Amino acid sequence: MTFSVTHAERDDGQACLRLAGELDMSTAPELTAAIDRLARAGERHLLIDLTELTFCDSTGIAAIVRGDNRAAAEGGWLRVTGASGRVARVLQVTGLADVLAYRADTPHPASPSRP
Repeated sequence: MTFSVTHAERDDGQACLRLAGELDMSTAPELTAAIDRLARAGERHLLIDLTELTFCDSTGIAAIVRGDNRAAAEGGWLRVTGASGRVARVLQVTGLADVLAYRADTPHPASPSRP
């Protein structure tokens, strides 16, 4: 499955990135670039929707952690939501479910647009 990152603005004005496909060594730079673009645009609070993510390896986890570290360094936060199956398991096993305040039931964002 092809990986994609789409940017959506939630109804509450919060930035959200929707990930779909497989987040791995070959696709993690795309996520990092999207997070960096939003940070440069002044976004300090970011929700990453993993509902359509089917796989995530250690490089993908590292990209998410890097985004969280950047947000925290700039006085903000990064949160994840919507993971299921293997992706949810990876978040639980690595401890990121707790660190990133993972909630499977966070409301989904409004219509997507490109970052």
